[in-house]
Amino acid sequence: MQKFKIVADSSADIKVLDGCAFAAAPLKIITSEKEYRDDALLDVAQMVEDLSAYKGKSHTSCPNTEDWLRAFEDAEYIFVVTITSHLSGSFNTASTAKDLYCSMYPERKVFVIDSLSTGPEMCLIIEKIADFIAQGLFFEQICERITEYQKRTALLFMLKSVKNLANNGRINPLVAKVVGFLGIRIVGKASNEGELQTLDKCRGEEKALDALVARMKEMGYDGGRVLIAHCLNPSEAEKLKARLQKKMGDIPVSIYACGGLCSFYAEKGGLLIGFERNI
Repeated sequence: MQKFKIVADSSADIKVLDGCAFAAAPLKIITSEKEYRDDALLDVAQMVEDLSAYKGKSHTSCPNTEDWLRAFEDAEYIFVVTITSHLSGSFNTASTAKDLYCSMYPERKVFVIDSLSTGPEMCLIIEKIADFIAQGLFFEQICERITEYQKRTALLFMLKSVKNLANNGRINPLVAKVVGFLGIRIVGKASNEGELQTLDKCRGEEKALDALVARMKEMGYDGGRVLIAHCLNPSEAEKLKARLQKKMGDIPVSIYACGGLCSFYAEKGGLLIGFERNI
């Protein structure tokens, strides 16, 4: 039996975690024409292209209780990280799975974390849990420390399109049309309550990148880790990294491509930025 295991839904964009047992429970993106399972087999670029041409309603589906139990498998101590409960029922189904698992195995322990975020901020939380495990900390110590660490992470996003959010019923379709037609980019954040909050409406790439850097500093960034996830937009992710390092020095910035669920919300050209802050 594994001693420690980390489990997350697929919005964390992690498939394998070096040095620690890990499993991802896939979410699904669903339209009237097709269902996309967010796992290692998903062709994200094709999904993004399909959704760009799609005119109807779309929605996401969270892992069910059985999906979570399969991911828990056979571990003694399990840490679960989910997408914000304001966007998905993932946290609720994970919590139900925890109760079932602990009723079957009373000697085992499961800690479920509502990230109040998604993508790269979830990655920061997961990687910190893995670091605590590697340090040899006890389960209760990790629970306490990761709760404190989560207070020092944040998420910003830059969206070139909000069509899927409109099709998903989360914003007004008229707003989506204006954003696409006028070339406006939305800069926003995951609020302390886990809701997507618009901060700036910028015309063009340069102003959007400047706004992201300014908002990071405003939110307490002073040189900690930064993870930039992009939806088919590596060049702009690299430009943001260069901007940050020009202002802050040789700071640790990593870039990766969004998986399915984050690509659904970020859409083509979008950026998600998870970072550590000093508060």
